[in-house]
Parts: sequence; structure tokens; C-alpha cells
Amino acid sequence: MTNYQSELMTTLTERGFLYQCTDEEGLDKAASEGGITGYIGFDCTAPSLHVGSLVQIMMLRHLQRAGGRPLVLLGGGTTKIGDPSMKDKTRPILTDELIDKNKHGIKQVFSKFIDFEGPDGALLVDNADWLDGLGYIKFLRDVGPLFTVNRMITMETVKRRLENELPMTFLEFNYPLLQSYDFVELNRRYGCTLQLGGSDQWGNITTGVDLSRRMENAACYGFTTPLITTASGGKMGKTADGAVWLNADPSFGEDYFRSPYEYWQFWRNTDDADVGKFMKLFTDLSLDEISKYEAMEGADINTAKIRLANEATTMLHGADAAKKAEMTALETFEKGGISEGLPTTEILSADLVGLGILAATAMLGLAASNGEARRHIKGGALKLNDVKVESHERAIESADIIDGIVKISVGKKKHALLKAV
Repeated sequence: MTNYQSELMTTLTERGFLYQCTDEEGLDKAASEGGITGYIGFDCTAPSLHVGSLVQIMMLRHLQRAGGRPLVLLGGGTTKIGDPSMKDKTRPILTDELIDKNKHGIKQVFSKFIDFEGPDGALLVDNADWLDGLGYIKFLRDVGPLFTVNRMITMETVKRRLENELPMTFLEFNYPLLQSYDFVELNRRYGCTLQLGGSDQWGNITTGVDLSRRMENAACYGFTTPLITTASGGKMGKTADGAVWLNADPSFGEDYFRSPYEYWQFWRNTDDADVGKFMKLFTDLSLDEISKYEAMEGADINTAKIRLANEATTMLHGADAAKKAEMTALETFEKGGISEGLPTTEILSADLVGLGILAATAMLGLAASNGEARRHIKGGALKLNDVKVESHERAIESADIIDGIVKISVGKKKHALLKAV
């Protein structure tokens, strides 16, 4: 590993955030010489961000803790276009009213992770402030000559669409120009010299670095994270019940929030092999302390998972919510439901994994038939480990088995447990 001068580069690399950087040496030097201003953009495609965005938010947190200034850029303007990155089809066009609603929803998350107070506090800005007022002809004259179609069709986003003979609209083709221009404007307005993002944004980030150099003669840098996957190969933040949203406010719609308890359970269900990696990426625990948890084996790994769940939940929802979630899980799972008097059915471990939710519900006597279980799902009444089941095709996974127990509920009063033997 490279010996960096700056706290920022040292922290980001040691904790597993680095995938690509346009100029590691230059960024390290700039970060070591004083507070560097960096940004990440978040388009407003939903009223909440999910755990997949958390790795980016944590980078802004580390930037601020290292003495830099984070800029949170909301894509009120670029959302009207739609980022084609990692997409095989055009995003739906959102109305201005829906974009405004989504902006309001995702703003709530950031203050949990970064500090917006004081003269050097983080800033939250919206690219609609400059993109909405751009004159089309003037923009083409100023920015268009600095892009070539030759280069743009080599970008992964465009190349994949062309190779697969999938359409890419001219609207989407404009997206890299607009995102690159964001970097120019942020450099002009706030002295921003760093853009951070996921690996899927590499093409957009490098064109932004280049455009800032050409238009402002600015030394700017790009830094991307790897695609974060689970040990089983799944995409981080995706579960059988859908995305793990960061908002706990149901007013934005039941499809876009997770309760603190559900959030805690997500982290508690982390695969054994992912605990250390996720502690580095999603908590403030020191690397020395994390190494002690990484050394745990067997049943002791559950201690590490609970610590991960408590640290992650405390950061987003507060210490009281994390403690309450831990106590609820303790009563339900680690005590086997005895304190609640829940009926328990034993089943061979090999038979439990892969057992369909309909069959499991009927087996526990919570439904008289598979058809009745389906109706419970349709009515939003059936839950697995206190998380609503969205599909009748849901099956019990190994991650659902917590200390040998799976809890299934119908409504608020009917609960039962499956116990692996």
C-alpha cells in the first residue's frame, strides 16, 4: 500500500474506498496542504437514498473529518435528463413536482453523517440553480467544442448500449456534458477540486476533471469506489424485500422507508465474511478494533454483527433507536421467543433454507393454506423477521436465520418461530 502524506488518502485507502483515482499523488499532495473541497452528486430519482449510496456519504464524512469541506450536490437539474450509467434502458421522465418531493426526502439523510454548521460546514447545493438557466446555444458554443463524439462513444455507458443494440436518446447523450459542467460551476463558485463517486461514474468524473482544466485551468481530481457486493455476490443494499432505504419517514410512501429496527436487522444479518469489510466502510470504529472483530470465529462472530448493527444504526437513527432494536432482537431471537410465549416449530436446517414463505406460514399454523398466506402478503400483513414480505415467491435464506431462529408474523398479534435443528 502506498504511504500517503494526507489523512484523507490514508483513511480512504486503508478502509477500502479506493478503486480508481485520476491522480493519486496530486490529490494526496493537495489534501495534505489544507482543506480540500470535494463533492458527490445525488440525482433525485426517489424520495430516499438507500444503503447503496451510503458508501458515498461515508466518503464525505471522512473528507470532513480530515479537514476538508464536503459539498452535497442534489441533481435537481440532471434528474430531468436521467443518468444512463449502468442502465440498459432510458429512465422515466419525472415531473418537476416529483423531483421537488424527492429532493425534500433525500435532504433529511445527510445531516446525520456530516456537519452543515459553521463557516466551514458542509454545503448542500442543487445543480438546477445553474442548469435550469443555461441558454442552449450558448452552452453548446462554450462546452460543445470541448467534447468529441469519438470519445463519448467509447464511454462504457454509451458503448454498452451500442454493442447491445439498445437505444440511447439524444437527451441521455447530453448527460455527461451536464455532469461535467457541474464540476466547472462548483469549482467557480466554491473552489471545489475533487469529485467522488462510484465506479459507474468514472467516465462522467474524468470528463468533468478534463472540462474543468480546459475551461478554468483548474487542477481537479476524481476518485471512485469499487462496486460494493456481499460475500454471496449480491449487490450491497438489496435484499429479498427490496432496497434498504435510509429514511425512516413513512410519509414519503411505504415503499421508500425502513424502520430503525428493520435497518438494524439488515446489518445484523450481514454475512460472516463481510463483517470486517462493512465495519471499515460503514462505521467509525478504528482499524485496530475492527481487526479484533475480524479474528472472531464461530458463535463469537454474532458479537461483531451486533456491534456493526449498533454502530450503523446509531449513526443514522441515534443510540436510543439502536439499543431498542438490539433489545427487541434479543427478546425475539436470542431468547427463542420464550419471553413472549411464541409457538416454536423445529425443522432441519437443510430443510429450512429455501423453504417458501407460503409453506412456512402454513406450517406454523398462521394460515390455513397457501392461498390464505398469499392474501396476507397482498394485504401487507405477512412479515418475516418483522420485515414485510413483498412477494409470494419469497423463500427463507441463510441470512434470515438468526441464531437458529426465523420469526414469521401475520398482523400485529400472530407470531410464531421456526427453529433450525
